Formats: sequence, structure tokens, C-alpha cells
Amino acid sequence: MGLETVVKDIMDAAHAEVSKLDSEADAEVALILDDAKQNAKRIMGERLAKAEDDIKKIRQQDISSANLEVKRTLLNARKEILEKVYVQAVETISGFSPEKNEELLKELITEYEANGSKIYSNAESEELVKKLSSLEYAGNIDCLGGVAIENEDGTIRLDYTYDVLLNSVNERLLKQTSDILFG
Repeated sequence: MGLETVVKDIMDAAHAEVSKLDSEADAEVALILDDAKQNAKRIMGERLAKAEDDIKKIRQQDISSANLEVKRTLLNARKEILEKVYVQAVETISGFSPEKNEELLKELITEYEANGSKIYSNAESEELVKKLSSLEYAGNIDCLGGVAIENEDGTIRLDYTYDVLLNSVNERLLKQTSDILFG
């Protein structure tokens, strides 16, 4: 056997080894690429699912925020209407005829004057209250009408002014008024 033959056999064996290593490397590269593709698909799927969840959460937050704003606007509108009703009630009381005012003052004085020794009213009703009551007239107060009755030493004052009576009725019946107006 000649040197050429030995060189040729070594070269052939080396080429075979290189081909085998190339095949194994190609197979390993194919496996790595396939694995990378699978990981990329999985990551892409996870990111897409997270993005969809985020979109749903944002949409839900927007809907909740919009609903809250609608409720706030509705409550403010209702509050304005209730305030207008209150103002109309004040205007109605302010517009009582002298006869109606006298009738109401007579009822208040008859019912409550035994609880005190001094009586107060607004300036408009002063003469009428002096005429209707046996209590000492102690002066004018700023109110829509009605009376305030005080004991002798001034430690107890019962306020039966139209303002206080209206506020009391308004607070007590606010829910009922709201239900009547808004269902």
C-alpha cells in the first residue's frame, strides 16, 4: 500500500467524519431552531393573552368610570331639583297671606306659649304676635315667620319659626320627597 492510498483513506475517513458532524450539527441546529420557534409561539401566546386581559380590564374600568360619572351627574341633577323644591317652599311660605300667617301664628302660640315667658317673631309679625300672645314680647328675629319662645332666664329657647319647621320637615321627608319626584 502506498502513501497515496493511506492519505486517501485518511482523507475519506475525515470527509466522512465531517459529513457526520455536519449532519449532527444540522440536526442539532434544527432542534434548537424548532425549540426557539416553539418558545417564541408560547411567549407570543402568553403576551397576546395578557394584552387581551389588559384590554378587558381597561374596558371594564372605563365602563365603571362612565357608570360612576352618570350616577354622579344624576345625583347632582336630583340634588338641584330638591334644592329648587326647597326654594319654592321658602317662596310659598314667604308669600303667605296675612290671614294664613295669622292662622298659623295663632296655632303655634296657643300650642306652645305655656312653655315660656318671652316670645320673639320677625318684624312683620310683631304687632300680630303681641295681640295673639300673653307672653312678654322680647324682640325681633330674622326668620320667614313663626315664633320663638323663651323661658324667663333665657336658658331654654323653643324655636317654632317657619325656617326651623321647614328644615325639620325637609330633613325628615327628604327620602320620601326624593322617591315621589324620582320614583
